[in-house]
Amino acid sequence: MPVDELAPNDPRVEHKFKSFGDIKYHYIIGKPQGQPAATILLIHGWPDLGFGWRCQVPYLLSLGLQVIVPDMLGYGQTSAPESPEEYTMKKMSAHMAAIVKDHTDQPIILGGHDWGGFFVWRMTAYYPELIRAVFSICVPYMPPSPVKLSLEDIVKKMPNFTYQLQFASGEAERIVDKSPERIRGLMNGFFGGRTPDGQGPVRVEVGIIEENLERIGPATLVSKEVIDFYVQEHSRHGFHGPCNWYRTRDLNGEDDLELAKKDPRIKIPAMLVMGEKDAALPPHLADGQEKFFEAGLKKEFVPGAGHWLMVESPDLINKYIGEFAKSVLGDELKASL
Repeated sequence: MPVDELAPNDPRVEHKFKSFGDIKYHYIIGKPQGQPAATILLIHGWPDLGFGWRCQVPYLLSLGLQVIVPDMLGYGQTSAPESPEEYTMKKMSAHMAAIVKDHTDQPIILGGHDWGGFFVWRMTAYYPELIRAVFSICVPYMPPSPVKLSLEDIVKKMPNFTYQLQFASGEAERIVDKSPERIRGLMNGFFGGRTPDGQGPVRVEVGIIEENLERIGPATLVSKEVIDFYVQEHSRHGFHGPCNWYRTRDLNGEDDLELAKKDPRIKIPAMLVMGEKDAALPPHLADGQEKFFEAGLKKEFVPGAGHWLMVESPDLINKYIGEFAKSVLGDELKASL
């Protein structure tokens, strides 16, 4: 049976906005029948949208959870400031904390994917009192460094992050923002589309391959209607805002110097889910992570899947999140698992 997923204007969720000065966030909130057992906040990555969690929201509502899913800064109906300085983990954590406090006075479960997966570890450090459990899809925990590392330093240590140099340089957005069809090619490629000779839109050792974008065929993992929605939403601002996330290495590194003075261990229950065939974030990166987790780390693995685990393996991801939520909430959660 296909997984139940939200449509772009699904009546099961409300669309909300919250402003912080000139910055406005768009997010959806779904409320279960009756009193929520807890609230879960889901953070997407690059180049996704809150819509990227559409296969998880109905399931989580069915468990009795209140679900909040923002378009993160630079994306969709949320503002896309020009300056990378607005995109630090510290500033965006404060924005997310304020949105959460509008809807609950209880600590939440926090989950993220891709850049959202990196984000959730940092938000947990900034707002420990707000978060009762945390999970990341595809992104292991990297403790704050007491020494500032440039993006070039990181790439030397982890060559599979070489693509980030292109994303940070301005070249990636120049390539993609030339036309809506380029955005379509990129998103089709991320969701399974290939060129006639079998190539995708990105190589981790290069970045976006410009000549491939207009030769990529339809997505295989999602419908044309889903791709249409991504093209519509990414066309609002273009890719400068999303690529700003890759320009924050020094800014976040500065903030990390302060965080690094504290115990780096995560003190709440945590889960890490890795995909077998993720080219940028291979599963071996999760080796040895347990030492950073005082309350235990639940490690899960999705065989045969790449990076887009929420749509490649929605049933399995829902199962993992559901089991994790049940382990955290116990009898508070509906017995529908």
